[in-house]
Formats: sequence, structure tokens, C-alpha cells
Amino acid sequence: QVQLVESGGGLVQAGGSLRLSCAASGSGFRLNDMGWYRQAPGKQRELVAAIARDGRTNYADSVKGRFTIFRDNVKNTVYLQMNTLKPEDTAVYYCTAQVRGSVSDYWGQGTQVTVSS
Repeated sequence: QVQLVESGGGLVQAGGSLRLSCAASGSGFRLNDMGWYRQAPGKQRELVAAIARDGRTNYADSVKGRFTIFRDNVKNTVYLQMNTLKPEDTAVYYCTAQVRGSVSDYWGQGTQVTVSS
């Protein structure tokens, strides 16, 4: 029903910025909550940021003040603006979305973010 396509990952030096994008495509769907998770090798996947359709947001303590999640409901796209990146932000970042009427969430393929000193 819904496919999520991510872009914007890459290699950046500490202190730099990246913007991740996640575009939802398909037919006959309405996106509810959307968010970004990340997972480093050997570590548990963690929620980075989430945003409801009305714009309410939640952030992990580790990224507050540095990351901003926002969405464009016309384009069915969610973004993660990452500023002042740190090496500990290095992980695979996954986009997720809840769809009205669906019993399961949707996930993107993941995009690698690597921050070097």
C-alpha cells in the first residue's frame, strides 16, 4: 500500500549538517505519525524523533536542540534536519510511518549516516 523512500545520508565531519528525506508513495493512504529511528552496529534501535500529522513532535534527549523533524503533508514527506553532528550520531537511520487503516507500520530501507572527527 505504501512505500517509503529515504535519501540524504552520507559522510560528514563533526559539526556539520545533513538533511534526511523520506517520501511516501502509493495510493489511497493517509499518513498519521511519522518518525526516524537509528541503529548502530551491535546496539539497539532507538527512536530519534517523531511527528504527528498536526505537527506535534518528540525528540530523544541526545538530539534535542540539534535535530529538527518536520513534514510536508501535501508531499507526504518527512524530513530530519541534523545540525552540529557528532560521531556518536553515526548509525543507519530508518524512516517509519503509521497509515490510517493499516494494522502495521511501514519502514524505509535505511540510510547510512557517518560522522567523522
